[in-house]
Amino acid sequence: MRDFHLPGRSPAYAARGMAATSMPGATLAALDVLRGGGNALDAAIAAVAVLGVIEPQSTGIGGDCFCLYAPAGERRVVALNGSGRAPGAATIDWYEQHGITAPEDISPHGVTIPGAVGAWEALLAAHGTRGLNDLLLPAIRYAEQGFPVTPRVAADWALHADKLRRSGATAFLPGGAAPAPGDRFVQPALAATLRAIAAGGARAFYEGAIAADMVATLRARGGLHSEADFAAGRVAAQFVTPIRTDWRGYEVWQCPPNGSGLVVLMMLGILGGYDPAPDGPLGATRLHRHLEAARLVYRDRDAFLADPTQAEVPVERLLDPAYLASLRRLIRDDRALRDLPRAGEAALPAHRDTVYLCVVDRDGNACSLINSTFHSFGSGILAERSGVMLHNRGLGFRFERGHPNCIAPNKRPMHTIIPGMLTQNGEAVMPFGVMGGHFQPMGQTLFLTNHIDYGLDVQEALDLPRVMALGGRVETERGVPLAVIDMLSRLGHAVDRVAMPHGGGQAIRIDRARGVLIGGSDPRKDGMALGY
Repeated sequence: MRDFHLPGRSPAYAARGMAATSMPGATLAALDVLRGGGNALDAAIAAVAVLGVIEPQSTGIGGDCFCLYAPAGERRVVALNGSGRAPGAATIDWYEQHGITAPEDISPHGVTIPGAVGAWEALLAAHGTRGLNDLLLPAIRYAEQGFPVTPRVAADWALHADKLRRSGATAFLPGGAAPAPGDRFVQPALAATLRAIAAGGARAFYEGAIAADMVATLRARGGLHSEADFAAGRVAAQFVTPIRTDWRGYEVWQCPPNGSGLVVLMMLGILGGYDPAPDGPLGATRLHRHLEAARLVYRDRDAFLADPTQAEVPVERLLDPAYLASLRRLIRDDRALRDLPRAGEAALPAHRDTVYLCVVDRDGNACSLINSTFHSFGSGILAERSGVMLHNRGLGFRFERGHPNCIAPNKRPMHTIIPGMLTQNGEAVMPFGVMGGHFQPMGQTLFLTNHIDYGLDVQEALDLPRVMALGGRVETERGVPLAVIDMLSRLGHAVDRVAMPHGGGQAIRIDRARGVLIGGSDPRKDGMALGY
């Protein structure tokens, strides 16, 4: 139980249904669907559509989507990959001929075909009870009538105002500046596009006038996209076989590559060989072990993770307990690794913006869904007639011939967004997720170990200060004690304080014995968990 003398908030408790999102308006939209008889998936789609309007720096219909869904009573987890593909003309030959090796964040060459809208339609067709015509109505109202900008959204908006100027998205700078907290922001063009999707389904987005507007916008900037690429994107979302690992008496589920859920399972495989560190969840030993595991596993991610339909991704080998044990043996409690072995080797031979939400309904269906434009405001490229801000997920590709993740026609890039699901004996226990670009596997494993190893409730486990190993350095939030930072430095880590906190997150714990749902929502965002 938290110390009620200190700042913080309690988890949300409810009995019949619960939603946890990064914005109150989205949580309320989800609850309205649940209370009106919709299921968890219906509620999740309504919520994520709202987030695409009122948290525009993080997500939208110009982005991608992944989902894990645990249907009540079926003892299985369904996974959907809603990531978009590169244009059909995106060959490495073309990029080499034009001297493009690392597109900038506002480049059209960072834009893949958005997968979110097609993913929403596929999910609803398979597991929903309502259609986009009903579920998009709250988002349409926010786009038409406007919404008061919330503090975290305003902070992110101001931080990336120069990017919007560079990209020419002046509609997002009313009066020449980012909106302040409480300012109302209206998106009439986006409202019209959402109305078209509500009436005509995903086809209205991927074909016809809306798709033509997106293609024309991209091609005017030098993009290789075609209307045929967008038409193919309508059915690009795929139900895939999820991957899992057994950990601490639970089953942890993730979407398979091209998503980065594999990284979560690898980290848990390494950390599962330790008992909880004696110095507690914010101790230097605990954080050091976590950082070292992350350094080793992210190294493998960068070398191997790619679209498995176009490259070999050695999932079984990377999840082999013997391989993960060999990585664990490289970690020493008295010092940080100076040099990492080559990717895929040990003892064996051979940040960013996103929204995550989860919903549990009265029947026990559990939905874990994540939707992203990657960087803040994605590419910053706004298709003005349709009001669609396009993501820059193509920056996840390597523009390096021969690399498994090298850009290629109709290929999906390495993806950072990863919903999570925890089950026990086949029954859903907790949909969970942590936002924050490349931080997400680190964030998920910090959250899970905070909750399971150290006994923090779901809200405390999200609240706890975070660290991240990135680019040879360690980034810490301000809440990490100075004594712990000093100890990490003594172990050999180069430590920096970060200006903005790491990600966000949500989780809903399903207490079946007591018939209670327990939800948490990250204080790093503006959202909340709420049930009824």
